[in-house]
Amino acid sequence: MTTAPSRPTTRHSTAAAPADPHRWPDVAAVPGTSWPVRATTAAVLRNALRRLPLRVRFADGTTLGLGGPLIEVHDPKAFHARIGAGGLIGFGESYMAGEWDAPDLVGALTVLAAHAADLVPAPLQRLRRLWAVRQPAAQRNTPDGARDNISRHYDLSNDLFTLFLDDTLTYSAAVFRGFPAQWPLLAAAQRRKIDRLLDLAGVQEGTRLLEIGTGWGELALRAALRGAHVTSLTLSQEQRALALRRVREAGVADRVRIELCDYREARGSYDAVISVEMIEAVGAEFWPVYFRTLDERLAPGGRVALQAITMPHARMLAARDTHTWIQKYVFPGGLIPSTEAVEQTVREHTGLTVTARDALGAHYAETLRLWRQRFTERRDEVAALGFDAVFRRLWTFYLAYSEAGFRSGYLDVQQYLLTKEGSER
Repeated sequence: MTTAPSRPTTRHSTAAAPADPHRWPDVAAVPGTSWPVRATTAAVLRNALRRLPLRVRFADGTTLGLGGPLIEVHDPKAFHARIGAGGLIGFGESYMAGEWDAPDLVGALTVLAAHAADLVPAPLQRLRRLWAVRQPAAQRNTPDGARDNISRHYDLSNDLFTLFLDDTLTYSAAVFRGFPAQWPLLAAAQRRKIDRLLDLAGVQEGTRLLEIGTGWGELALRAALRGAHVTSLTLSQEQRALALRRVREAGVADRVRIELCDYREARGSYDAVISVEMIEAVGAEFWPVYFRTLDERLAPGGRVALQAITMPHARMLAARDTHTWIQKYVFPGGLIPSTEAVEQTVREHTGLTVTARDALGAHYAETLRLWRQRFTERRDEVAALGFDAVFRRLWTFYLAYSEAGFRSGYLDVQQYLLTKEGSER
């Protein structure tokens, strides 16, 4: 629910360092809301929390829930004001401000993710278009908008990503042999995932491969070591610089081109196309263009290997026009598709066929757990790079929130094989 806010009041959380109002304006200031809005928000929340397998303890000692992971609300007034004004965005900002915490953050968020469809009463769900914050037009994934959106996340700092990723610098779901996994096994699990995709796409000696979304170069590098000729596209200058260095150091620079290029600007014909967790940055408006690009760049008889995070179709439809905390602070312009949306777009806008699909959600939960633990262990090194306490809480919340999504089944990740009729290679 929203209201016309009164003048926001700046506060300093007792649970975290004060937020810089220039860098974090919506964290440093609690939105002004009327008493009726705060009271209504509190009543709606308390009614929902009473039915969840959680323990939510407020500063006055009141505890709600059926038992389970603990959430401690240090500043109920600010907590309710933020949620009343901004919904789930306010919930995340309240964590960033240190107004609530959880000893087992993933456990608490997993419960909330599992009950996401039930948290808002049905009458309010039906009025979602009236109270939900809309996506800002500036975050549309036009060619210029996509460059800005990608830069805001992937150009933060190569050094930052190096601190919590494994030696492959792979920023997508790994594939493990068993659970639970340990940190030393993550690099092998990432290479296993990459080799699985290369096999799915039929990449071998002489294959002309187009990669849409370079990351930091591990897939292009491994494809080149198979003897493939790789063209890899990225919009991140930081990623491209480091990927080029890694390719040179591996001695395969003669077989890999890494271009600062939007997927819509790709040219040429390729035997195989691979795109790993790139579609989440495309936006629903441009899904038809993205899949047509895969089709147009793929030679007859070619194969596409696609790795994509997915969410339930009904939740995707509810969220597709809504501005979310993840979009505001982590992935501007992003939207996770459903399997139905992927397959419908392929069917209606391309000549490709969805030949195979494999779900690997449990592997992503484990990948995120290892990243989150590594990020936490190296928080002092993150601080030394110039990232303040609010940023560190933001990223802790982001990694835990994502892990909870996969553990609850709210999110999944798929590996698709798309094929194109024509002469065999």
